[in-house]
Amino acid sequence: MTTLLEVKGLKTYFFTEEGVVQAVNGISYKLDKGELLAIVGESGCGKSVGVMSLIRLIPQPPGKIVAGEVLFEGRDLLQMSDDEIRQVRGNRIAMIFQDPMTSLNPVLTIGFQIMEALQLHLGMDKEQARKRAIELLEMVGIPGAEKRLDDYPHQFSGGMRQRVMIAMGLSCNPQLLIADEPTTALDVTIQAQIVDLVKGLREKIGMAIIWITHDLGVVAGIADRVIVMYAGKIVEEAEVHDLYANPHHPYTLGLLKSIPRLDQGHDEKLIPIEGLPPDLVDLPPGCPFAPRCSYRVDRCTEEDPPTDYVTPLHRVACWRWEDVIADQSKNGGQRV
Repeated sequence: MTTLLEVKGLKTYFFTEEGVVQAVNGISYKLDKGELLAIVGESGCGKSVGVMSLIRLIPQPPGKIVAGEVLFEGRDLLQMSDDEIRQVRGNRIAMIFQDPMTSLNPVLTIGFQIMEALQLHLGMDKEQARKRAIELLEMVGIPGAEKRLDDYPHQFSGGMRQRVMIAMGLSCNPQLLIADEPTTALDVTIQAQIVDLVKGLREKIGMAIIWITHDLGVVAGIADRVIVMYAGKIVEEAEVHDLYANPHHPYTLGLLKSIPRLDQGHDEKLIPIEGLPPDLVDLPPGCPFAPRCSYRVDRCTEEDPPTDYVTPLHRVACWRWEDVIADQSKNGGQRV
């Protein structure tokens, strides 16, 4: 596969009165053309800040990208001028946000907001842009698309607004679509519809997708590969089926044990991860997950483990990953 995006040592900090928040602390990964990569983790782990840093949407101040490279089609996005990155955003790379109601302008029609990007990035005239906007709304399953172009965001339901955001994201045929928790604010039925919609559009258009979520249940059905983040770092990365069947990091194992399963009995209880995430202003020495980890030994509180490949397609940042695997083998493994 051809690499579309390569992130190297990305660090994004926020400089506040309380101190320096190390929101993203040295993450590296690759994304191939046409691939769907999921990034998962608890709230505050750096998922959203990490992807917003890619296209330089971090508010400065207080935020600042302090280190790293983001190579998109061979060019470093972090070194581009403001005009150059604006040509990439919404054109080559599009982003769908968590809450479409705050992402859409409430005083402009849906049609105007879709057409604006088409006229700006693709040089279409008004008539061409309107025709393309109708096609896009039809593509994402909005009935009566031509009439609905003149409606305002408040006239759409939450699920329909998210479909509009997807239409806007697809308007310029991007190479990469970033979806930042696009189903979080929706009920489970609409969530399933949005997931199926994105899967179908990906197959039809062939774009790469980064899907940000805390919901491992969604990830299982859509992703090719999964990155697990904790306290601004990548703690595990693997192909989706391998991650679910053979989690190597105690945090990944904890996430999987804390979600409900259809093959569990009614009397089986979910197992929460004890404790709270660390303060990103004052990170403890060693592994950031150590205070919450049942596998913790002295080394874990003294040295932060590197993220190393244990197989060609599976990497983990844990001193005791072999013990995690051994325990699962004794207990029959982590069933998918």
